Amino acid sequence: MTQTWSNIMSRLVTLCLVLSLAPGISDEAQASHGNACSKTSQLMRSACYAETRDDFLVEKAKCYNESERYEKNECLAEVREEFSEVREECHAVYDAREEVCDRLGQAPYDPSFEAEDFETDLAAISVPNPYFPMQVGHIWTYGGDEEIMVEVLDETKFIDDINCFVVRDVVSVDGRLVEDTDDWFAVNRNDGGIWYCGEEVKDFEYFAGDSPSLPELVAIDGSFKVERDGDRAGVFFPGNPQVGDFFRQEFSLGNAEDVGEVVSTTYHYGEFDELDELVPQELAEMLCNHDCIVVAEGTPIEPGVFERKYYARDIGFFIGTNPVDEEVVYLTGCSFNVDCDSLPMDD
Repeated sequence: MTQTWSNIMSRLVTLCLVLSLAPGISDEAQASHGNACSKTSQLMRSACYAETRDDFLVEKAKCYNESERYEKNECLAEVREEFSEVREECHAVYDAREEVCDRLGQAPYDPSFEAEDFETDLAAISVPNPYFPMQVGHIWTYGGDEEIMVEVLDETKFIDDINCFVVRDVVSVDGRLVEDTDDWFAVNRNDGGIWYCGEEVKDFEYFAGDSPSLPELVAIDGSFKVERDGDRAGVFFPGNPQVGDFFRQEFSLGNAEDVGEVVSTTYHYGEFDELDELVPQELAEMLCNHDCIVVAEGTPIEPGVFERKYYARDIGFFIGTNPVDEEVVYLTGCSFNVDCDSLPMDD
C-alpha cells in the first residue's frame, strides 16, 4: 500500500517529549497528562526566545568592539536583522511541534524501554528484521551526492541495561571526511523492531592554508544517549511496518527530534511518480518487486526539510532522496548479499 505524499508532507515533523520540570516552576507551567505535548512545545518556544535573546546580546557586545563607527553600525544592523529572523524560526519550530501533537495526541512521551523486550545476544538475533539486517561485519557503501560507508562493528554499547549494536557511519564529499558517527541500535525480541539508543556525532570541515590539510572537528550537534539529560529511546525502523505508522525516532529536545512515517510497503518503480522522484530506476527495479518499504523522515528543528528512505528485503537501506535539495544517495555495494555483486550503479 502507498499513502499519497502530499497528505503526509505537512505532518512530517517530530515528536514531543515531556519536559521534566524543576521545583519552583509555577503550577501553570506544569503539564498534565492531558496537554503535556503542547506544554512542551510552548516551553521549548520560550526557551528558544530566551536563547535567541542571549545570543543577540553577546553579538551586540562584539559589535561595540569595532573601532570604526561605520563597521560598528553595520555590525549592529546585521545583528538586529538576524535576531528578527531567528525569532521567526522559533515560532516555525513551535508550529511544527504542534502539528505532531495534533497527530500523536497530548500524552507525555515516555516509551516502554525495558531490557526483557530486547535481544541480549547480538550474535544470535532471534527475530531478525529482514529490512534492517544487523550482524557484526555487515558493510554497506553508497554513492551519489555523498560517499558513505556503514559498518556494524564488533562492539556493543550497554545503555539503560540493554545491549546495543554500534554502527559506524562515515560520510565523505569529494573524498574528504565530513561526518563520522556511531549509531547505537537495539533489536526488539518480540517483533524485530530497531530502536535508537543514541548516537555520537562528529562533523568535520577543512580550512584553506592548513598544512597538511586535515579534517577539523567543528560540531557534535545531534549527539544523544538514552537516559542522559532526559533523552528517550525511539523506533528507528518498525518491526511490522504498516502504511501510516508514525513514530518517534530520536528524542533529545532541541537537539535530535526526528520522526518517521511509513508511506509505502509495496513500493515498485513506475507506480507512483512522487515516490519515484530522484530514484535510480535500474537499481529500484532490481531490488523492488512490490515489496520495498519507503519511510519519510523529518524534524521540526528544520521545518519543511524531509527525506525519503527506501528499504529492500535482506539488504536494508538502499536509496535516500532529499527532494528539497534534489540530492540522492544510492547503494553501491554490500558485504553480505550476492545481489550486491551486480548492482547497476557502482563507483
